[in-house]
Amino acid sequence: MTRPFTRQIQHFLFVPLLLSGLLGLGVSTTDAAEDRLVFLPPETTQTTKHIVLIAGDEEYRSEETMPMLGKILSQRHGFRCTVLFSFGPDGAAYIDPNHQAGLRGMEALDDADLMLIGTRFRRPSAAQAMHVTRFLSEGKPVIGIRTATHAFQGSGSFGDAIPYGQFGRLILGEQWVSHHGAHKRQGARSVLEPAAADHPILRSVDSFFAPSDVYGVVNLTDQDQILLRGAVTETLAPDSAIVQGKINDPMQPLAWLHRYTCPDGVGTGTAFCTTAGAAVDFVDEHLRRLIVNAVYYLTDQEVPLRANVDFVDPFYPPFFGFIRDKDFWPSLNRQPSDYGLGKSPITPDPPGSPVWPYRDRPIDD
Repeated sequence: MTRPFTRQIQHFLFVPLLLSGLLGLGVSTTDAAEDRLVFLPPETTQTTKHIVLIAGDEEYRSEETMPMLGKILSQRHGFRCTVLFSFGPDGAAYIDPNHQAGLRGMEALDDADLMLIGTRFRRPSAAQAMHVTRFLSEGKPVIGIRTATHAFQGSGSFGDAIPYGQFGRLILGEQWVSHHGAHKRQGARSVLEPAAADHPILRSVDSFFAPSDVYGVVNLTDQDQILLRGAVTETLAPDSAIVQGKINDPMQPLAWLHRYTCPDGVGTGTAFCTTAGAAVDFVDEHLRRLIVNAVYYLTDQEVPLRANVDFVDPFYPPFFGFIRDKDFWPSLNRQPSDYGLGKSPITPDPPGSPVWPYRDRPIDD
């Protein structure tokens, strides 16, 4: 049972594109194939940076997170944002995070200035992978959240040098290692790495809490810059005490910068990664600010003194967990447009989720 509160009235925007331009309103549109969301800022200019946000994981609800971040980045900060999803098999029109071969729309990366990825064990086709290869070959910046350390799997590769299964290790600096702490029983609290105290990405970012727990991180090198570490907490409560003892000595890296080598082996690019990133983690404004700051920093723009990360629309994140019911996603029939401006979809918590009353949910699951 989650905490009940008065249902907020949701306004759906059905404003034609031309009229919205005249009124100076940002709009959410889908292309002709209806396989993506495009969030335009209120005032689009020729210098607007293009961010592509890629969802597609079975557990942490990136299909909820990426539209929310796209709204903040476009409406609060003037970025043009394209959100991509994983769809069901055989050309299905519904979003299906369980279908690992379902990514579509990767051609949006061809003119992107930054890729923000939160996928888990995706199996892109060679045609879809080609766009990732082209993006990385230009040394463009990447932000990875949570399961992006194990974003892809399978026999394919990005160019000749980056097998799908090594994307995390080679591009972000780390791969899947382990849960560090008790999953769904212990959380994570960010702890500043003292040497990074003045880094622009951390501007106005206070300690935040992530119920998704700490990941083990073992492959970073002295060339990587750790910004935050993750302390294992006793429970899933945001005010929970940090566990004393060996598990937090040393604390695992939670956010860092990594310099990657392009697929051709010649150029380099910069990646930022945090192992926080479940949808419920983003209830904490300071995690949202960390990501927004990283977008500014990696696109060579001045990071705001205190970036506005207020939700554009109400955000009702479900708790993380696998959904094994094969009929769940076809029956839900969730479309990209369901996450558009003015819309706040509500997805039930997965069966067996712990009680976590620290978010707004207008229904009982």
